[in-house]
Amino acid sequence: MTLGAFAAHGLRRRLSAERLVTFETGVRYQFYHVVGLLAAGWVSAQGPQARLAWAAGWLFVLGTVLFSGALYLLALSGRRWLGAIAPFGGLAFIAGWLCLAAALL
Repeated sequence: MTLGAFAAHGLRRRLSAERLVTFETGVRYQFYHVVGLLAAGWVSAQGPQARLAWAAGWLFVLGTVLFSGALYLLALSGRRWLGAIAPFGGLAFIAGWLCLAAALL
């Protein structure tokens, strides 16, 4: 939420509307996956599914670094090649949700 507030108040005058939307997308996906990370932590404490939940948690962390991090850097620097990193973060997010779902089953 702090990054969202920073974007709304500190970056609004410094970034183009397109780059601000990119930054806010990174914030939004980071926030969504904090919920997944909390769920992974809770499931990992429940018993035999701990390995899958642990893997899900680390995949959420990796996805956040790659996806949101790439979007933050893209928005702040304008270097468009950084957008090529984001899909790898998206794959990590998907794998994390699949691991979490498998742990819950």
